[in-house]
This record gives sequence, structure tokens and C-alpha cells, in this order.
Amino acid sequence: MAERATAQKRGRTRSSAATTSSPKKNSAPDLATLSRDEELKAYRDMLLIRRFEEKAGQLYGMGLIGGFCHLYIGQEAVVVGMQMCVKDGVDQVITGYRDHGHMLATGMDPKGVMAELTGRAGGYSKGKGGSMHMFSREKQFFGGHGIVGAQVSLGTGLAFANKYRGQDTVTLAYFGDGAANQGQVYESFNMAELWKLPVIYIIENNKYAMGTAVNRASAQTDFSKRGLSFAIPGEQVDGMDVRAVKAAGERAVKWCREGNGPYILEMQTYRYRGHSMSDPAKYRSKDEVQKMRTDHDPIEQVRLRLIENEWAGEDDLKAIDKDVRAIVAESADFATVDPEPDVAELWTDILK
Repeated sequence: MAERATAQKRGRTRSSAATTSSPKKNSAPDLATLSRDEELKAYRDMLLIRRFEEKAGQLYGMGLIGGFCHLYIGQEAVVVGMQMCVKDGVDQVITGYRDHGHMLATGMDPKGVMAELTGRAGGYSKGKGGSMHMFSREKQFFGGHGIVGAQVSLGTGLAFANKYRGQDTVTLAYFGDGAANQGQVYESFNMAELWKLPVIYIIENNKYAMGTAVNRASAQTDFSKRGLSFAIPGEQVDGMDVRAVKAAGERAVKWCREGNGPYILEMQTYRYRGHSMSDPAKYRSKDEVQKMRTDHDPIEQVRLRLIENEWAGEDDLKAIDKDVRAIVAESADFATVDPEPDVAELWTDILK
């Protein structure tokens, strides 16, 4: 009995030590305090993504964008908040096919992004990749990937390369709640923790994997716990509030930068549109979508704070919107007049 009691005591001691040495593992109610300039930048960056995606939806309806097109409307606070925590041009971003917002948040040119959507030579992949396959080494953006979950193992590989080379670089690997059930994700978790790789796994839980609600497809719906068996810390974050995203992102980046290994952030967010442009989204009610728009819209939250703090008036915010719309209109104009790639491009960028 004495031996059993001693063993139990030792077990409690080890558990307590593990808890105190790790960052938060549950919901993080704390919010980052943003300055006036930070709030204005967050507002503008999110609005640019929103207006760009609205225009992309219009061009798709006009037949100017072919193939697949997955819009980021509603989820803007996730990528904008995370980009506030990283080093521009140093830290890396890789994501799946709902990727236009990530491109814009990393500073990629809206004209190049829109031109790629319409298959033009001035696009980031010379018009050959389309919506799901764009890259920018300059901005450290490594795609846009069409295979569900593929970016997780690729992002883990980027983190491995960074550690191997001794670089002070953190990799942000974004994926959705549906991709979180892919087997390669857990192989990546295992390797990342085993080798203490500087990678943040950002699960954008927008409540529906294509058309299936998370509680119908996932036995464990708290995605922040998906790394527990690998001892990877995780948090659930209000992905509709840019301040919550920034606060959690700073903790995760610090954890990785200090050599502690990977970190999981479950961003609880919501997409207003269907899974893709071909999805009528009949699996959820209009009231559900409208309630999210009314009560939790990420852009509206920032707008109200700017007005309440008297950091901006309605005219100031209208001027920002006007400027953003002009940028988006210019990108759309460019994407419709830029020439299509030359036939010779069929033979370039091919591995032999």
C-alpha cells in the first residue's frame, strides 16, 4: 500500500510539473490590447480580404474564373491576427485550398492573385495554378494546396528544414476541421514533437467539413486536444475576434521560437458562404448564418471598437472601404485584360 501511494504521489508530481511548464491548453479568454494603428490595420486588412473575395465570387459567376474557388468570407480575423504575431518575410505560411485570404494577409499583390484566379500570365503561378495553387517565396507563402491535409506534412517539412539549418523561423500550417481527421496529420504531429520542430498547426474550425457538421464526423470535437497523445499543447481560440487570435498567436510563436516544439491553435471561426462556389450550403439554416454575421462578424467588431474609442469616424471608415474597393477593382480589371499564358508555358516548371 505504501509503495502504491508513493507511486501515485510521484505520478501527480510529474503531471503537475508538465502542466506548469507548458502554456495554456484550454480556451484562452484573454485578448490582446491593440493600439489605434493596429486596429485600423486589422480593419483594413480584413476588409481587403472580404472585398476581394466578394469580387472573386462575382467573377466566378461571370465565368471568368474556372475550376474550384473556395472563399474565405467570415474567417478573416484568423489569418490577419496570426500575421500580427510573425516576422514578415521570415516566418512561413502554408495552407489548403481556401487560401486567397492568406495570400493577401502575407502581403501578396491582389493583382497577381486575381490574375491567377482568371488564368492569366501575370498571375503568381503564371496562370497555370488557379485558385488552389499559388506561391510566393518573397512573402514566404508556400501554397495553396488542393489535396486535403497535404499542407500539414509539407509544413512540417518546412519546419524540419528550418531547424536543420539553424534558422530562427516559425512555420504556420493552416488546415480545416475536415483535414484534421486525415492520417498524415497525426504522422506530422508525431514527427514535429519528436524533433521539437518550430511549427504552429492552426486548425480553422469553421464548423463544417465541406457539408458535414463537425459533430457528425469527429469523435473529438475539441480540436485543440488532437495533439495530446503526442504531448503537443493546444488552445481553443475565438477565431472571430482578431484580439483573441493575436493573443494566442503570440503565445504559440514564443513557444516555437524558444525551441519547445510544435503548438496547436484551434480557431473557432465560421464561413458565410458554401464550401466552394458550387455549394448551395443547404445543410444549415439562413438564420444560423445571419446570427453569426450579426453577433460575431470579425470586421464589424473592429469597426465598432474604432468608433467607440473615437479612433475613427464613419467618414474615415468609409474612406478606407473606398480605397479597398479601388484596389480590388484594379485587380479585377488587370485580371480581365492581362493576356493568357503563352502555349510554351505548358513546358515550363515541369520536373523531368
